[in-house]
Amino acid sequence: MSVAVVMAAGLGTRLRPLTERWPKPILPIDGRPVIATLLHELAAGGFESFVVVTGHLAEQVEELLAALPYPIRFASQPDPAGSADAVRRAEVQPPFLVTAADTVYEHGDPGRFWRTFEESGAAGAISIRRQPGRPDHTRIRVEDGRVVKVVDPSDGSGWTAAPLMAVGPPVAERIAGELPGPPFELAHAFQQAIDAGEHVAAVEIGETRDLTDPLDLVEENFPYLR
Repeated sequence: MSVAVVMAAGLGTRLRPLTERWPKPILPIDGRPVIATLLHELAAGGFESFVVVTGHLAEQVEELLAALPYPIRFASQPDPAGSADAVRRAEVQPPFLVTAADTVYEHGDPGRFWRTFEESGAAGAISIRRQPGRPDHTRIRVEDGRVVKVVDPSDGSGWTAAPLMAVGPPVAERIAGELPGPPFELAHAFQQAIDAGEHVAAVEIGETRDLTDPLDLVEENFPYLR
């Protein structure tokens, strides 16, 4: 059974004051809650169960998702201690998918990403994209289809990492082990695996849509204002 861990616990600080009232995952893209669109896409891609890690205004996320026709379990992250901490709290056995809750992927991309990972035999995988004009995206160094450095601000290739990752046992061991922090981040766990000689695949996907600042909320719901 393919399991997806959805990280929905963040404070959404760059979207304040909106996120003081509503958690970012329930805010809309195309007039629909972004996390609902995400789960529908994951289900269409073959994922059969979900663990949603909640924190800030958790009850709103959980109430919204209760109406969806999927097996969903909730895990709590009381403090924003990083992405690796969120995955630890999900308590899922590898392999599994991890994604941010505030991102919409091109139709078919999550399922294709997962199948590519399964076929690769890699220890893990990170999705990559070419999406100019988003300076907030994390630059990543890739060589011959492998991730060499998860976070590399000096990389000039144009590749950036998307928040869609596959975790196999070697990466899961690092997530559960000693990581710098807090905050404890998935990037460090993946880099530890790479530095130990593990193969982390780089899988290209299409453009993503997310809510980073208030302008995104306007442009992603009223495209004529772009």
